Amino acid sequence: MGVRLVPEPSQWEFPPAETADEHGLVAVGADLAPGTLLAAYRSGLFPMPLGRTDKLGWWSPDPRGVIPLDDLRVTRSLRRSLRRYRITVDIAFADVVDACRAIERPHGWISPDVRDAYVGLHRMGWAHSVEAWSEEGELVGGLYGVSIGGLFAGESMFHVDRDASKVALVALVGRLNHGGVARLLDVQWATEHLRSLGAVEIPRSEYLARLKTAVKQPSAPWSD
Repeated sequence: MGVRLVPEPSQWEFPPAETADEHGLVAVGADLAPGTLLAAYRSGLFPMPLGRTDKLGWWSPDPRGVIPLDDLRVTRSLRRSLRRYRITVDIAFADVVDACRAIERPHGWISPDVRDAYVGLHRMGWAHSVEAWSEEGELVGGLYGVSIGGLFAGESMFHVDRDASKVALVALVGRLNHGGVARLLDVQWATEHLRSLGAVEIPRSEYLARLKTAVKQPSAPWSD
């Protein structure tokens, strides 16, 4: 996907990320149109439904989880796993989203509308997936997110074979490191799983400053 389609501007205007409440919630409502999603990411926000309701929330947590591209933790066992899988990019975006959606989580957020919104953003060239395939040719892990300039906003990842999602993350970081320009790998919240891979928390103010620089950078290479 070398060509990006520019969507219609959003009809909504988001409040500043700094106005978030103590939970990181900035606003409720709006829509999942491509222009709205891109405006949100550029503002430091991301969408996630409110609990088990149909209401759409826009979030900017403080602190914010990021993975430093020069400090990804690759263990000895993970290095061995790197040889076990075939990695592709943007071959099975919808399948990756569906696999992430199928994971049983206490507060699953990938509703049919969210799924369709990101598949549409992918078709326009703004959302990307990294896939891990077994020797038998089965999709066994992967991740997806939104790319704007030097920002990659990770949305979700999955695996059905050991280390498959981690191998996809290693491949993603390799692409983001291409060219030596300032890039930002956003993971929203630094969960224990992501911390084991090198995720750290930074203040919202620092995230927003780095975001402002990142979105002005050249995009990472998404086609070989």
